[in-house]
Amino acid sequence: MNPSTVIGILASLALLAGVLYGAAVDPALFVNLPGLAIVLGGTLAATFISYPLREVARVFRLFGTVMRNEKLYTRQDIEELVAISRQWIDGNLVAVEKALDKVQNPFLRTGIQLVVDNTPEEDIMDYMHWRIARLRAREHAEAQLFRVMAGFAPAFGMVGTLLGLINMMFVLGDGSLDVIGTNLAVALMTTFYGILLANLVFKPVAVKLERRTEQRLILMNMVMQGIAMMCKKRSPALMRETLRSFMASYEDEIRTNGRPAHRRGKAP
Repeated sequence: MNPSTVIGILASLALLAGVLYGAAVDPALFVNLPGLAIVLGGTLAATFISYPLREVARVFRLFGTVMRNEKLYTRQDIEELVAISRQWIDGNLVAVEKALDKVQNPFLRTGIQLVVDNTPEEDIMDYMHWRIARLRAREHAEAQLFRVMAGFAPAFGMVGTLLGLINMMFVLGDGSLDVIGTNLAVALMTTFYGILLANLVFKPVAVKLERRTEQRLILMNMVMQGIAMMCKKRSPALMRETLRSFMASYEDEIRTNGRPAHRRGKAP
């Protein structure tokens, strides 16, 4: 489980529970299944209209991705790249092939395989840039799906509110304030559900996916830098320090709030 996601879920549940039981006259009034059905059903219907079925079907898998604590294994990739580069420089192709079979990062494995096959460096870089651009486009589209859902949810909340207000208009002639108040409360609940789902579920998931993509792109660019150095048969020691510094600089750039930076050369 991703710790930050778990903390966010627990904090949101605690906040809602505190508001409902501390400020609400009757917490049960905030449970309105028809209103929730309008918001969820309308959001899903609009999403299905907007996107192909195969893309909408990935929504549940993406929720699982957000919940999972995904590791990038940066240090392992650096060490594997350095070790294989040393064997490549020494001309030990048999050892390179054996080590290549154990590499778990497909992007790294493909780059090394192209170098071993004596593919021109320019072609390797073009191919790796294309792989990076393809991943960026695909994962941006996945995050955008949740941002679109975050836009639909409040809109269908307003639809439910309008339906509730229409019902309220029909009972105005009775002159009963209790009936009018109840219908007005139900009408406002759908807007509440829409705003809540948009800002506590859909938008946070989109941001989490975008952050995940950023981290993966940093790693892929680091691997591409290492492959470029391998093509030029740079010193493995220089490669290790360069790649560690590449990742350390990234870490330093996102930790500038008065904290000391990591020591140069220390792997993340």
